Amino acid sequence: MSSVDRKNGVPTTVTSIPLVDPHAAKPDPSIGDLVKDATAQVSTLVRAEVELARAEITRDVKKGLTGSVYFILALVVLFYSTFFFFFFIAELLDIWLYKWAAYLIVFGIMVLGTALLALLGYLKVRRIRGPRETIESVKETREVLAAGDHRAVSKAAGRPSGG
Repeated sequence: MSSVDRKNGVPTTVTSIPLVDPHAAKPDPSIGDLVKDATAQVSTLVRAEVELARAEITRDVKKGLTGSVYFILALVVLFYSTFFFFFFIAELLDIWLYKWAAYLIVFGIMVLGTALLALLGYLKVRRIRGPRETIESVKETREVLAAGDHRAVSKAAGRPSGG
């Protein structure tokens, strides 16, 4: 500010002092203003709800991952425990049979169990056919869009559409 704008060290004009609250509602808002305000508020509300849902899902996923780590650790302990269980079975059979026969029987049971589980896995995997419904839906969408383009081109050329 120059010395001309000041009188006794106090500016003679004030650049901006709001005389009304800029956030206060207008006394008679128009329909457009009301719609604009409602749209802005709904948009803000939807964004806040989406953010809340995202935070809750993130929290739940973290809890789920922590729980699944404990399940995996429990399965690892169980897996290593089966080693001792099969030794127990072999030693129990050793009471009535030769030791080599007892271990051979336990080995045979383990091979049969493995074969059965592999067969069940194969039968489940063999049923996988891919996303047939999605592929069919995409084909239908492409056909509809192609038919729409054909009609648009026919109308632009002044010919009636054939489809």
